[in-house]
Amino acid sequence: MTVLEGLAAGTIDLVYRRWPKQNVRPGDVMRLEAGVIEVDSVEIVDPATITDADARRSGAESANAVRGILRGPADAPVYRIRLLYIGPDPRRALSAETALSEKDVDAIRKRLSKMDRRRPWTHETLRVIADNPGRRAQELADLLGREKEPLKVDIRKLKGLGLTHSLEVGYRISPRGAAYLRLTEDPGRTR
Repeated sequence: MTVLEGLAAGTIDLVYRRWPKQNVRPGDVMRLEAGVIEVDSVEIVDPATITDADARRSGAESANAVRGILRGPADAPVYRIRLLYIGPDPRRALSAETALSEKDVDAIRKRLSKMDRRRPWTHETLRVIADNPGRRAQELADLLGREKEPLKVDIRKLKGLGLTHSLEVGYRISPRGAAYLRLTEDPGRTR
């Protein structure tokens, strides 16, 4: 079971990280594939004080197992982060919608139009992702003639609208995104 699966199942509520500087703060909310996670607390701990019970709350078998997987500079602090599972990611349900009304299509079109203000990119990016499922960001960037990092930011914006999915490797169009493309590229099709 992964940490994200354990968070969703309620069997994990702690993670340990060795970072040169604190990367999360209490109250931070993360939308992940497994759901919406909130950072409840963050504290620096001495790795020697991690107990087996704490380790099990982080999904590890023992305190030694936790200490063994800590990455980062040996002199960096170790953070114990308590996480709360808020619920499923609403983008999952949104991305599964395929019966788009004219109002839905217009709302998506308006959002994409705002994103395209400086430079049109949304439709071409959706089309390339639809035509190349599972491609890595660098491959998509090469196909689009773009830099990888700004493209990844843009794909996250499309994901926020429920139009794409992140895969273990690469991206794919969501059912909602496919329905949107179908309806806008061939407006005569029935909804």
